[in-house]
Amino acid sequence: MTNGSEVVHGFPHLDSVRAAITALHKRLSYDGVRAYGSSVPPADVAFSDQDDLHLGAQRVARALVRQLRLPEARVIVSFRQMHHAASVELTAGPEYFIELNDRFRSHRRDIGAALAHEITHVLLHRLGLELPGTRDNEILTDTVTTYLGAGWLLLDAYREDDVSSQKLGYLTPEEFGYVLAKRALVFGEDPSVWFTSPQGYTAYTKGRARALRDGQQPPLSAAGWNGRRRYAKDRRHAADHPGPGLPGHGSPYAFERVPGGGLRVSFPCPTCHQRIRVPVRGRVRARCALCRTVLECDT
Repeated sequence: MTNGSEVVHGFPHLDSVRAAITALHKRLSYDGVRAYGSSVPPADVAFSDQDDLHLGAQRVARALVRQLRLPEARVIVSFRQMHHAASVELTAGPEYFIELNDRFRSHRRDIGAALAHEITHVLLHRLGLELPGTRDNEILTDTVTTYLGAGWLLLDAYREDDVSSQKLGYLTPEEFGYVLAKRALVFGEDPSVWFTSPQGYTAYTKGRARALRDGQQPPLSAAGWNGRRRYAKDRRHAADHPGPGLPGHGSPYAFERVPGGGLRVSFPCPTCHQRIRVPVRGRVRARCALCRTVLECDT
């Protein structure tokens, strides 16, 4: 929880975020991801100063348990002084025990954001889904929370002005926007209407622009002129210089020779970031085996 200190911006964790999206698709499968087609509605997680603190927190927690498709069970939410925003007890029992920072007693509008992150920890624990290291696991948690329809709350909790700032979660605001836009592109949602934070909305638009760029990289047919020109140059170089590897300018695609002659190009799926391999032979339609996205390519 960043409170009053400088908020990091940009996309410093983008590789880890993409790896988390791929890991989620692999663990849940196509049908499992599609089961989360609707985000949690703002009305279900609204929390006013007139609501009873504990009853209201439990009501919001139950809505998030339903959103994340966890078994219905008693949710116990308590408040205490702590360094972090919240913590959750990962037990085998049916109850959910969540502790929130005392700060949320007077910042009730953000209780849903803190609960969303902690309840996703429970989901990941029960799925057996984790990445190596604490940092990557927390990035995985933020990414999954957002991709499964509860993380817009975390971005809406981001606020910043000349004298104060607040941000929950480990992703930057723009990275939250990126994952939220990825989800929106898959499910046809428009999360922009849910934001009460102007800064959260701005971060979403920046993340969405970055997410759209993923679908405009060669060899995808939607790539721009500069990308197509660079790709053609790299393809000629690969044909003249046998050997696998990425081009030297950081492009996501790579060429390799196939038995019997010819080239094959591999590139990340713009939806789930699983690598796809297709022959280099002009216009090709490819289908990602993981997320089933159909891609128009010009190889």
